[in-house]
Amino acid sequence: MIDAKLLVVATGNPGKLREMQEYLTDLNLQLELKPDELDIEETGTTFMENACLKASEVAKATGRWAIADDSGLEVDALNGAPGVYSARYGKTDAERIDRLLRELGDEKNRQAQFVCAIAIARPDGAIALQVEGACRGEILHAPRGAGGFGYDPIFYVPEHDQTFAEMTPELKRRCSHRGQAFQTLLPMLGSVPDC
Repeated sequence: MIDAKLLVVATGNPGKLREMQEYLTDLNLQLELKPDELDIEETGTTFMENACLKASEVAKATGRWAIADDSGLEVDALNGAPGVYSARYGKTDAERIDRLLRELGDEKNRQAQFVCAIAIARPDGAIALQVEGACRGEILHAPRGAGGFGYDPIFYVPEHDQTFAEMTPELKRRCSHRGQAFQTLLPMLGSVPDC
């Protein structure tokens, strides 16, 4: 098991820390936010590269185990865009959604997936674990639902006949890309050797 029982989360966002903590409740792990002054530029070309970069830099800076994730939306007809630029596709959620729908236009192929990459780094910055999760779905022509954030109102999951924004938090946590990634990660956490 991770010796310190403490993971520094490579984010300054308390909401993301709370979300991660919910996935890890059954483990005796305490999460804490990275130091405010530590700012890591996401220069990777894939979600996994960005997750590894953030985990490694935070681990080296704090001398502790660190966890990072990177996630976003890949739309098939847009050659995987917005991809790693999902959060930078506009200044607000509404702008990002508008831009995506405009670029997709009347395209018949609305297939897309949300992807989440998670990396855990040792205190020396070496990557100890990395996993990826994905949730396939479709992009609607107009937003539906009031929950969630980001692209959730236009990301429809046919299996559940709901957008992410229409799902209960429990259902979204279970079927989302982040949920899939954590389901893969959890059994592996016990195998991380002590540093």
